[in-house]
Amino acid sequence: MKLVGLESFYFTGSRRYETIRGHLTTYYAREKFLCTLLAIPLQHGRSVEDDDPGKLIKPADQLELTEAELKEEITRTLTAKNPHAPHNIANYKFHEGAYKLTTVVNHMAVHLVLEGCLEYQDFDDSQSVTPTEELTEDEEPAEDDIPIPEPKCTNQFNFIERASQTINNPLQGRSCQTVPPPRCNYYATACQWNIYDVYMAELQKQEVQKQKQKEKETSCIDTFFSHQLLLSLQSDDITQVSKSAKLLERMVNQNSYSEVAQDFKYFEDAADEFREQEGTVLPLWKFQYDKAKMMCVTALCWNFMYPDFFGVGLGSYDFSKQGRGMLLFYTLKNSTYPEYIFPTGCGVMSLDIHKRHSYLVAVGFYDGCVCVYNLKNKAQDPDYKSTVNNGKHIDPVWQVRWQNDNSLNFYSVSSDGKHIDPNELVFSDAIRLALDYTVSEGPEGIQDLTNGDGTSFDFHPQIDDLFIVGTEEGKIHKCSKNYSSQYLNTYDAHNMAVDTVKWNPYHSKVFISCSSDWTVKIWDQDYSAPMFTFELNASVGDVAWGPYSSTVFAAVTTEGLVHVFDLAINKYQAICQQPVVNKKKTRLTHIEFNPANPVVIVGDDRGSVISLKLSPNLRKKPKGKKGRDLVEGPEAEVAKMEKLLSLLRQPEQSIVFK
Repeated sequence: MKLVGLESFYFTGSRRYETIRGHLTTYYAREKFLCTLLAIPLQHGRSVEDDDPGKLIKPADQLELTEAELKEEITRTLTAKNPHAPHNIANYKFHEGAYKLTTVVNHMAVHLVLEGCLEYQDFDDSQSVTPTEELTEDEEPAEDDIPIPEPKCTNQFNFIERASQTINNPLQGRSCQTVPPPRCNYYATACQWNIYDVYMAELQKQEVQKQKQKEKETSCIDTFFSHQLLLSLQSDDITQVSKSAKLLERMVNQNSYSEVAQDFKYFEDAADEFREQEGTVLPLWKFQYDKAKMMCVTALCWNFMYPDFFGVGLGSYDFSKQGRGMLLFYTLKNSTYPEYIFPTGCGVMSLDIHKRHSYLVAVGFYDGCVCVYNLKNKAQDPDYKSTVNNGKHIDPVWQVRWQNDNSLNFYSVSSDGKHIDPNELVFSDAIRLALDYTVSEGPEGIQDLTNGDGTSFDFHPQIDDLFIVGTEEGKIHKCSKNYSSQYLNTYDAHNMAVDTVKWNPYHSKVFISCSSDWTVKIWDQDYSAPMFTFELNASVGDVAWGPYSSTVFAAVTTEGLVHVFDLAINKYQAICQQPVVNKKKTRLTHIEFNPANPVVIVGDDRGSVISLKLSPNLRKKPKGKKGRDLVEGPEAEVAKMEKLLSLLRQPEQSIVFK
């Protein structure tokens, strides 16, 4: 074992030898001291006494430096930063909701940890006796036997002893005591007569309260208008703010969609001058409610008193995906949010707004119920609703219509074959549909006709008792309210269910129908065969007459196309055939003409409604002959349709266009 190894072991591993090493100045002295301490002879046969203590011994492999190199100063800077500390630590900040890098990094590195114990040295004389030196009771310790405490050894490198003490916050305790609630024990025995007397006394109190309430009502009749005036003056601030906010919202939307508003009011397609028999539709606003995106538009209806106001019914035509529905009312002045929202527990299948009382809305649901909503009431529940007791349909209500007269009666048609006339929760069967080719034997050999499935109907614009009904079997029945047990006429219309039937608003004998068999047909009630048949190469969802002309009508298909026809311009094909939505993702379900403006609205199966403006060619008026003034009005529209029908009125003949 070499002495150098021993030196490194002892002087590096022990603080006691490190202190001794600091006092020795030469390598020889250290070597001599170690040899004396460990009783090891010096190398090469040398003895400790023979060696010169002042002679320096250097190892053979020591590097020899010049005076310039020895005098050169090499500066080394010690920093408190740990080069191995990570600098990309990220912590999650909850108030910001994201991960942020931590700027404060701990650079302290622990190389050695030694656990020890502290012993308080300033103890009393009675505790100075060690356990090995036990004194008897008679002996007293001498003064020489008391150990003298060693002085505290501090290091020689500018040791400074410092201490600090902080103020501890005083602890506070709080407590409260509440008064326990009073208690009492009650017990009694009751028999049947006691219970009867208590109930009779309660009934008498209720009767007295009813009499007092009636007296208050009679006394308040004279002061009703004064109270109403006070209530109007002292209305809630919330209602005033809501009205102002609604007006402000409309102003902001009109500014945001100013270009669309300008197109709605003034835009006319100049290209129509170069297209004689063709037209286009211009998309305007798109109405969509976020909570109704997954629903299907099942009904559309304009308000005749307010032409910019219309209602939308939302539900589903898929019987396996039935859920909640919704009734929305929009205005063209605000396309971002509906004016009225009525959530329903069942899907809405049909709706109709009263023409004279524009605040009354009749609604038909998928579960067979019919309701009447009053837009003047702030409550979201309907004013009237049919139940099993007062006449409810068994199957979905496919269509509802208000009667054209002054009475507040409306009619509904359903797949259960009933055509019901409800009025304030009182109903009567207007007609019961039946299948002519299905007969079932009842009791005692009586033959009953199986009920037919009604899908749509429409009242005659001039004769209140006359109406037509479309069925799932593809037939159209001409009926009258005066004859509830038989049909006036039956038309073999389509090969599939009749989706829509509507009378012409001008000609009293003409009506139109559409079906999923890809066809749209125009009928004369005096003929069993259709006058016109148009094949649209896709399932037709809905058809509607134009309110400004007797020869204009429009239809929508499941391929997302809008077809606009004008028989006065072209009797063979549509003058406008334009896609409105994506063909692969969306299909159109309904279409309605605005009663005052050249605008149509179409609904799709994704809960959105799109408004379209008709170009001038789609609402062109016929030119008058030379030397004659152009005649306008209902009589001119009737004459225009009659002229077309006179060319086709031959027994059992019609024209088919593809």
